[in-house]
Amino acid sequence: MNVSELLRLLQTEHDETTARADNLREQIEQLTAALTEAEARLAEIVATRKVIDSLAPPDCAPASAETATVYQRIVTAFNEHPEKVFRVRDLHEHLGLPTDEPSINVTRSRLGRLVRQGFLEQPGRGRYQKRT
Repeated sequence: MNVSELLRLLQTEHDETTARADNLREQIEQLTAALTEAEARLAEIVATRKVIDSLAPPDCAPASAETATVYQRIVTAFNEHPEKVFRVRDLHEHLGLPTDEPSINVTRSRLGRLVRQGFLEQPGRGRYQKRT
């Protein structure tokens, strides 16, 4: 291998590395812009929550962390299986929740709320599916 061939290989590697660095800079710019947008949206949400909290009647207690977690698990199950139609009992078994009637009825109410909010649809009686 002579010196001119070595210089040519070095120039090729330099050009490839420069192109890669330029590409990474572009990605950083895009991610920085996306992060700025997300942070602005988050600030709007925090401000909105503060306003709503200040307007809420004092006897209106926020949902417990356990309730929020169950809702999150339900929504996650539907997001993971968007085409699947769940019966309440099947959903309980899938999530590892108790299958006694009072628990089933609470989940049925939660699913009804998610239907009214437009997240789920009810393709048949007692069946729930993610709205597409």
